[in-house]
Amino acid sequence: MMPKEDQNIYFIRERISRNKLRDHLFAIIGLLATLIGFVLLFTLIIDLLIDGFPRLGWQFFTSYPSRFPEKAGILSAWVGTTLVMIVTAATAVPLGIATGIYLEEYGKKNWLTHLIEINMNNLAGVPSIIYGLLALGLFVYFFRFGESILTGGLTLGLLILPMVVIATRESIRAIPNSIREASYALGATKWQTVKDHIIPYSTGGILTGIIIGLSRAIGETAPIITVGALTFIAFLPTPPITSEFPFLSFRWLSDPFTVMPIQMFNWISRPQHAFHLNAAAAGIVLLFMTLLMNGLAIYLRYRFRRKIKW
Repeated sequence: MMPKEDQNIYFIRERISRNKLRDHLFAIIGLLATLIGFVLLFTLIIDLLIDGFPRLGWQFFTSYPSRFPEKAGILSAWVGTTLVMIVTAATAVPLGIATGIYLEEYGKKNWLTHLIEINMNNLAGVPSIIYGLLALGLFVYFFRFGESILTGGLTLGLLILPMVVIATRESIRAIPNSIREASYALGATKWQTVKDHIIPYSTGGILTGIIIGLSRAIGETAPIITVGALTFIAFLPTPPITSEFPFLSFRWLSDPFTVMPIQMFNWISRPQHAFHLNAAAAGIVLLFMTLLMNGLAIYLRYRFRRKIKW
């Protein structure tokens, strides 16, 4: 019979071996799941490129939708998507960052802040169609913004606002308290500490949340259809830049619009195969716009981090 001390050592070694085996199994399962997701995504992208790439050309980008698939283009769709995303970013990003900073740095821990936190966490999981119904009653009927670019941008802004707020709060929480204490010890005020230390160091995480939010917004269809985006439009909004003083116009905010996902839905719902190829080409353009937007945010995050490092 083994001594009690040897039995304990044997038991510990056996338990360590079992734990290592479980770790290896979990790593293998995780790797297989990642590979399956990557292969499926790669297959879908390749299939999209095979179907849609031959349709990409200058005419496709500069033509309006048409009942003839070989003449149809995405001019009104990509312009509308760009303008709607500008409104979305201009409303959700400043408001979301300001809300996150207030809740973490200025708001007192009372029932009001707890209520805001609970609502923000719940709103992040609400289906997008609910935001569309809310925007329909609030922006279209109550404020009378109509079925306009402003309404579409504000709707998507509400949709991604909880994501920006949550990402901002989590990024601020990751900042060590020693940085705040060092700033206060040198005589800095609350706002100086937030402006010169908290925000710069949390910029990477905040931009990550903005990337995720805008990537979701650019592909949304349900809330945009609910607030009245057109499925067929053969004109462009009013140009934001004019030749007369003050050289800026905001009339485009009240113009009707369409976006890339709705144009793709319109084409894919038709029986002709040629329209399906147009939808695939529009999907490639939408994917490129998303990657371009994410690349810009990643570049800005890199610049901020490099600036902090130096």
